[in-house]
Amino acid sequence: MLLALASSGWHDCGNLNRENDMKTYISQLKDHIDGQVTVSGWLYNSRASGKLQFLIVRDGTGLCQCIVEKGSVGDELFAQLKHLGRESALTVTGTVRSDDRSVGGFELALTDAEIVCPAVDYPITPKDHGVDFLLKHRHLHLRSQRQWCIGRIRHTVIDAIRRFFNDSGFTLIDTPIFTTIVGEGEQTLFEVDYFGTPLHLAQTGQLYLESAAMSFGKVYCFGPTFRAEKSKTRRHLTEFWMVEPEVAYIDLDGLLELAENFVSSIVQRVLTEHKSELETLGADIEALKKITPPFNRLTYSQVVEILISEKCVDFMAGQLAGFNAEKTELEDQIKALEKEVAGGVKKWKQEKIAAEIAQAKARIAELEVKIENNPKHARLAAEFRWGKDLGGSDETIISLMHDKPTFVTHYPREVKAFYMKTDRANEKVVENFDLLASAGFGEIIGGSVREDDHDILLDKVNKEGYNPETYQWYLDLRKYGSVPHGGFGLGVERTVAWITGEKHIRQCIAFPRMMDKVYI
Repeated sequence: MLLALASSGWHDCGNLNRENDMKTYISQLKDHIDGQVTVSGWLYNSRASGKLQFLIVRDGTGLCQCIVEKGSVGDELFAQLKHLGRESALTVTGTVRSDDRSVGGFELALTDAEIVCPAVDYPITPKDHGVDFLLKHRHLHLRSQRQWCIGRIRHTVIDAIRRFFNDSGFTLIDTPIFTTIVGEGEQTLFEVDYFGTPLHLAQTGQLYLESAAMSFGKVYCFGPTFRAEKSKTRRHLTEFWMVEPEVAYIDLDGLLELAENFVSSIVQRVLTEHKSELETLGADIEALKKITPPFNRLTYSQVVEILISEKCVDFMAGQLAGFNAEKTELEDQIKALEKEVAGGVKKWKQEKIAAEIAQAKARIAELEVKIENNPKHARLAAEFRWGKDLGGSDETIISLMHDKPTFVTHYPREVKAFYMKTDRANEKVVENFDLLASAGFGEIIGGSVREDDHDILLDKVNKEGYNPETYQWYLDLRKYGSVPHGGFGLGVERTVAWITGEKHIRQCIAFPRMMDKVYI
């Protein structure tokens, strides 16, 4: 076949395309009820019951159950399908039937099949493999249903981001990945040798965007950013994707309104297009429906008052009681499932129960961490004092207390970046904000009004110990037509994790890069 294609030239490529045009995707089955279709994909799972086989096939657009009845295909093919391994490539032909009980709501009554490439001993099984194993097999783990759902939602989130800014009159500016300047602190810079000159991988495109905003008015950049932050928490990657808008002639209230409209538009788009994927992931759909403007607004000082209050003490105690109750319930559930297996069940049922037990054990492991950390977080909150930056546990507490995202504004000047504008009414704070996602997830956006006074900015550059000559072009923006302006950055992976309910953002990018793990 390959020789024929190689020797026949462009005409056979055209024939191949026409053959592909005849193929039906699983997402299109709703348009072919009672009709015969051909689907090409991979075997996701299977089970046999006497003269019937149930094949779950995936093709990149969804899952479909295929019913193979003995006699509907040849005996040899029936036997081959019965012993076909997971992730074998195959093409199936059959009649489309509507069935609400089947995955996706449709099934195929198979009349023919072609095994394209059999797979033997696929390494990822329904059992609990552990994080390291799955990361080492990331190239295969991407085929799992959970990763597929997350990947589709990520795609829509990215499209929604671009659509929002493009439809709102913003101009896309591609900012450098190699940079000579510090945006978010020298301690998180990745240094690279640029033809003998030390440069750094970009932490942010913001400073360059400020220049572009003085030309186009409303701009944004969207691409990979890099932070050499020595953190192993569920919220951190060393390489992640970030979108950053920057707007001329805007104040802090204008930035908050822009941010809440932006985030709301993303969530509503995902709800509209990915309800089934959200259900598969176990996302809190009802909570997501509440993500509409206006969001909650608190100042940093108000947050400090909440953290050291009796209300916070009572809240944390309630959380701890809830964690313990859920853990006990899951342990009882595992015992019941193990008893069911010991009583004797079919293989497909064993695999289903194994997956349920693995999921329950994973949740128990999460709860045990929360149970251990709860007293520590409660103590840190009670001991919090004005002037410190909010930590992850502080953000979690505040976001758990609210069913909508919460803006926290006016942080102490000493804990924030040099480019943030000092509040002229209170020089102890800056005109900035973090947006804390609901359900305890924490920060997904950080932003501020930028310092627009040349002399004040120069003084800040000097106090940070930076070389003013390196920032001369940035200071020039304050000499030639300086105006009030500001912007923010939203991390794609954190946003996807929040929307989907995923516990670790490593699951929200195809090939994660972490401080201690780079496998492929």
